[in-house]
Amino acid sequence: MDNSQWIICPVCGNKTRDRIKKDTVLKNYPLYCPKCKQETLIEAKNLHITVIKEPDALDAEPMNL
Repeated sequence: MDNSQWIICPVCGNKTRDRIKKDTVLKNYPLYCPKCKQETLIEAKNLHITVIKEPDALDAEPMNL
């Protein structure tokens, strides 16, 4: 029995090209979805995926140089 599963895109819900096993640990992993072409930072441990919320660069105040 294969103890791995496909990572599902948190944006569109489709399968990505990445698989994880039960003992896989990911931190700050940039998950790319070929379907919706979005990149999301995730963490994974014990087959549980957590989306990392990052500040949106477009909403940040402009820097005065």
